[in-house]
Amino acid sequence: MNIYQLSIYGVWIINILVFALSGIDKLAAKSHKRRVPEKVLFGLSLLTGSLGMGLSMLLFHHKTGKPLFRIGVPLLVIVHFGLLSYGLLTLLQ
Repeated sequence: MNIYQLSIYGVWIINILVFALSGIDKLAAKSHKRRVPEKVLFGLSLLTGSLGMGLSMLLFHHKTGKPLFRIGVPLLVIVHFGLLSYGLLTLLQ
């Protein structure tokens, strides 16, 4: 297994984690229980987890009222896909 494959697995793991944490946070918000800090959710989004956070925002309607998430997560998705595309292009050359 090479470093590229390992990094792809890492990205998937982070996206699944941020998606799950966002769902857990949404349930906690509804039941007035302890919440997942926004710093954690956005930090994981910053660490290539933007797709998972974006999907959770669409499916759970969670954090959609927060400007940091409403604007920041879509921008991060674009940046992450751009970096991934650039990495793939340089790898294929």
